[in-house]
Amino acid sequence: MANVVVVGAQWGDEGKGKIVDWLSERADIVVRFQGGHNAGHTLVIDGKTYKLHALPSGVVRGGKLSVIGNGVVLDPWHLIKEIQTVKSQGVDISPENLIIAENTPLILPIHGELDRARESLSKVAKIGTTGRGIGPAYEDKVGRRAIRIADLADRATLEARIDRLLLHHNTLRRGMELDEIDKVSLINNLLEISPIILKYSAPVWKILNEKRKAGSRILFEGAQGALLDIDFGTYPFVTSSNVIAGQAATGSGIGPNSIDFVLGIVKAYTTRVGEGPFPTELDDNDGNRLGKRGHEFGTTTGRKRRCGWFDAVLVRQTCATSGVTGISLTKLDVLDGFEKLKICIGYELDGDKLDYLPTAADQQARCMPIYEEISGWSESTEGARSWADLPANAIKYVRRIEELIDCPVALVSTSPERDDTILVTDPFED
Repeated sequence: MANVVVVGAQWGDEGKGKIVDWLSERADIVVRFQGGHNAGHTLVIDGKTYKLHALPSGVVRGGKLSVIGNGVVLDPWHLIKEIQTVKSQGVDISPENLIIAENTPLILPIHGELDRARESLSKVAKIGTTGRGIGPAYEDKVGRRAIRIADLADRATLEARIDRLLLHHNTLRRGMELDEIDKVSLINNLLEISPIILKYSAPVWKILNEKRKAGSRILFEGAQGALLDIDFGTYPFVTSSNVIAGQAATGSGIGPNSIDFVLGIVKAYTTRVGEGPFPTELDDNDGNRLGKRGHEFGTTTGRKRRCGWFDAVLVRQTCATSGVTGISLTKLDVLDGFEKLKICIGYELDGDKLDYLPTAADQQARCMPIYEEISGWSESTEGARSWADLPANAIKYVRRIEELIDCPVALVSTSPERDDTILVTDPFED
């Protein structure tokens, strides 16, 4: 039985939430393996909308085990609030269907404060952070001073961890003219919520390996997109974790040989939130039309997304770095009614032609797209559930994308509704 990793293959917001929910019907376990609550997934099921940030998308389905892996950084106060919100919508959440890795690092209030302070004080280009403390929390993890869920079970251990953490943070805060952290208040706040969080805590690596050996189907869910990967994204305008498929293994404690299919989620055009290079960005009527029809506003921040034509160069690159087996092409219906469509097939940089995005930030900013024009379609694709429901030119567009990114299409999504999906290849049966 196949285990599937789902990753965003652009700058995030590709529609992973719907696809993960759609695939979760075939899975037994859904695992979130990186990122924080800066990511947002919107699910529309039977007309009801769920907005998830920290919880895996599988929680809205009964009979599935949802897992938050050690590769995630977790704001426990946000998690408690999100659980309460989702419960109020009629979804059952308990330690029976949600577990969190014991070695998951926590996002504390001091992380968000530091995040926002650094961004506001920056005299150089802003990164475009959401200000929710994800970056500083990952810094503390790498600096070996993070507070992890297991630390909440013992006050003496927690106090020792807090002492090490504050030695670093109070030094930073003095330099930024911020008040030092009240140690007693921080400890008391953590101890107050620890009974709630600890009841979900478990040795995730052990459980997942046992479930895999027993034949369970596991779906690994990533956040953001591969172009925001800390190593392979448009650095420094990236997130603070590895986003590509390899992180599914290290972010959950399961071996890479347990991954059978990597599904890359790809929007039929391109969007980006925040700062950074964007070769195919449109500042014209076409760009506004894409944003309006695609409802391109961030689930977490509400920020307007930048919109542009499909960039085959970038998607081919992310398919390579994540080892994508097949893609899920989403929001095809947003392109309905365009007389002509453009696809970026290469870049021109200082007179040279490139078939990849260079690493250097200054070169990325100077890359000019080379376009191929393709005929659009006037018919509606919204709600299509088979190839026969698609206009001929829409099929040509999909097939051309396959050729340009050197990767087959496994799924096509034609609306936010979970069942409006064309299945070409079932990742769990590959």
